[in-house]
Amino acid sequence: MMSMTCHNLDFGRAKLDLVACGCSSNASIDRYSVRNYAKSVSKSCNRDYGSRRLVCSRRDIARCRVSPTKTPETLPAGVAEGPAGLLKLKKDSRESISITNLFEVVADDLQTLNQNLQSIVGAENPVLMSAAEQIFGAGGKRMRPALVFLVSRATAEVVGMKELTTEHRRLAEIIEMIHTASLIHDDVLDESDMRRGKETVHQLYGTRVAVLAGDFMFAQSSWYLANLENIEVIKLISQVIKDFASGEIKQASSLFDCDVELEEYLIKSYYKTASLIAASTKGAAIFSGVDSSVSMQMYDYGKNLGLSFQVVDDILDFTQSAEQLGKPAGSDLAKGNLTAPVIFALEQSPKLREIIESEFCESGSIDEAIELVKSSGGIERAQELAKEKADLAIQNLRCLPQGSYQSALEEMVLYNLERIH
Repeated sequence: MMSMTCHNLDFGRAKLDLVACGCSSNASIDRYSVRNYAKSVSKSCNRDYGSRRLVCSRRDIARCRVSPTKTPETLPAGVAEGPAGLLKLKKDSRESISITNLFEVVADDLQTLNQNLQSIVGAENPVLMSAAEQIFGAGGKRMRPALVFLVSRATAEVVGMKELTTEHRRLAEIIEMIHTASLIHDDVLDESDMRRGKETVHQLYGTRVAVLAGDFMFAQSSWYLANLENIEVIKLISQVIKDFASGEIKQASSLFDCDVELEEYLIKSYYKTASLIAASTKGAAIFSGVDSSVSMQMYDYGKNLGLSFQVVDDILDFTQSAEQLGKPAGSDLAKGNLTAPVIFALEQSPKLREIIESEFCESGSIDEAIELVKSSGGIERAQELAKEKADLAIQNLRCLPQGSYQSALEEMVLYNLERIH
C-alpha cells in the first residue's frame, strides 16, 4: 500500500502542494507529462457509443499501475505535443449525450441526495436556507455528486460490494454543499448578478447574507466530514477548501497580466475546479475499499476531467451568447481574468496585449478583444488542450470493470467535449 504523505507537483516554475493524495514522497506522479504519455501509446481500439464512436488508445502497461517518474522541467508549451487526437467526436453525430440519460444509472441515488440536502444544510436557519435553496434550485446538474455515485458503484464492483455505504452517500452530500458554498462566495468576489440565468444569492439577499450562507455551508460540510471518521478522506476534502482560497488569491493577483503562462492557468484551474472533482472521485474509491493504485487512478480521472471541464467553460465564455451562458459573454476577460483562449491568442496578437493592458478603457475595446481571441487561434488551441486532458481522463478509467457505471464515466468526458462542438 502507498503511504499518505505530502508531495509537490512541479508545473515549470511553480510548485503545487497536494496533501493526502495517496502517494509517498518518493513516488511522485508526473501528472502533466503529456510527452511521456504519448510515448507509451502502442495500440488503439474502437468503442461504439450509439451513433458516436470513441477512438481511444491503450498502453502496454499494467492496469492502474502507479510508477515513479521524473517531474518535467516545464509544461509543454503547445498542446500539439500531447496525444494526437485520441478522442474524436463526429461533428455530424445525430445524437448528443443527454445529461439525464448519462446519470440514469444513479438516478435513485441523486433523488435521495436532493431530498437530504435541505435537512443537511439546516432547517433551523430559514434565511440561510432560503439563500441555499436559491442556488440549489438554479439549474445545477449535480455533476459532482453524480460522479461520486458513479465512481462509488464502479469501484464497489471491483471488490464485490453490492450496495453503497452510508459514507458514500454522505460524501456526495458534503461535496455538493462545498461546491454550492464556493459558488456563493465566487459570485460575491466576482460581483456577479446572474448564475445559471437566475439572480445570485448576494443580489437577492445582500453581500452579508451571501457570505454568511457560504460560511455556514462550509462549516456544516466540515462537521459532517469530521463525522465520517476517515482521516484520509478528511485530509483530502479539507485540502479542497484550502485550494479554493489559493485559487482565488492566484486569480486576484494576476488580473490583466498578459505575461501569465499556461502552467499558471492550469494550477489556478486545478485549485478552483479540478481539486474538488479529484477529491470527490478518490474519496468515493476509498470508501469502496479498493487498492490505493485504483483510488489514485480515480483521483487522476477527476483531476483531468476537472481541468478539461474548466477549459471548456472558458471557451464557452467566448463562443456562447449571454442567454446561453446566463451571464454576459466575455465576462472573465472583461474582469481581467485571462483564461486559456486568451493566453494562446496573446502569443499571436500584440494588439490583444495592448487592449488588455489598457484594461478596456476605450468604448468597444472588450468586443474587439473577443474578436481577436477568436481570430488568433485561441479557441482552437484551447479546444486541443481540453481534448488532451479528456484523453488522459479516459485512460484513468481502464482499471474499472466494463459496465454501465464505467461507461457513464467515459460518457461524462465525451459530454464535456460535446459542449464545444
